[in-house]
Amino acid sequence: MRSPGRPVPSRAVEREFWRLIAGGASTEEAAVAVGVSAPVGSRWFRHAGGMSALCLTEPTGRYLSFTEREEIAILRAQDVGVREIARRLGRDPATISRELRRNSATRAGQRGYRATVAQWKAQQAAKRPKKAKLAANPRLREYVQAKLSGAVTDADGSPIAGPNVPWVGRRQDRRWGTAWSPEQISAGSSSTSPMTSRCGSATRRSTSRCTSRAGAR
Repeated sequence: MRSPGRPVPSRAVEREFWRLIAGGASTEEAAVAVGVSAPVGSRWFRHAGGMSALCLTEPTGRYLSFTEREEIAILRAQDVGVREIARRLGRDPATISRELRRNSATRAGQRGYRATVAQWKAQQAAKRPKKAKLAANPRLREYVQAKLSGAVTDADGSPIAGPNVPWVGRRQDRRWGTAWSPEQISAGSSSTSPMTSRCGSATRRSTSRCTSRAGAR
């Protein structure tokens, strides 16, 4: 990940800024009250179009807060173990271990945990919408496409025939056990084929409903 540059105010600071705006304070007054400069407050207000994109309610505690990350950084500087940090913060050891692995700062080949960098990385990872993995990774896209097309190869590159597994269900007479051919697809889309639902299963009209309508006439 690229360098975070200067420290970015936490979400709690920005959330408090929007609470003050909702209470009737100006952008300059709200910015000074939360400890940021007036240009930063004006930029937040201008980029958001005057409406906060954050939920103003307090977080449920599912994710680590900036205060907890500061505590983790202090304890790591004191060479406190992961389980002891988890016990002091009331968190699961896997949560602390994952936090140190994902959000640590890397400089000169060495990893060190800093609260500001960890908070920035967590905010970057939480941004939505995200780019799909298949769109961002060409090799993964080719692999998935090959698997979906049935082009399974051996270690030496020779193709392997996949198993011919017929579909077993309630309406076996209205389905084909193997893959559909172009002739079968065109025949299935004709007017003489039975109506099918979105998932492909055949549907039938209610006889009682049609009879009641005919009787009403």
